[in-house]
Amino acid sequence: MQIRFPLQIDSRGRTATSDEDAHVRAMIEQVLFTSPGERVNRPTFGCGLDRLVFGGNSDELATATQFLVQSALQQWLGDVIHVEAVTVAADDAQLRVAVQYLVRRSQQRRVAQFVREA
Repeated sequence: MQIRFPLQIDSRGRTATSDEDAHVRAMIEQVLFTSPGERVNRPTFGCGLDRLVFGGNSDELATATQFLVQSALQQWLGDVIHVEAVTVAADDAQLRVAVQYLVRRSQQRRVAQFVREA
């Protein structure tokens, strides 16, 4: 069991926990939506996808964003997951990200989808 993200208290008044799949998904979400410079002790952590909600749409931007996401996930979670595919789509004020990955510990393939709106 892992500590739940975001930090919560359960019905017994203890720190809430989550299973490994939920914990890995939460770690991916942290990397995707934390902007570099946002964390004091890790200024290079994250890839800052929230900024792209207002960006223009183009094939070049989509390709660059996919590369940015994949490299950030490999840098920060490379010992936990192997990223197999990343899909990023921005429509109006909505950003959709799908990450296909292999959990190294269990060798299970997973797909996590995230949606952010402005």
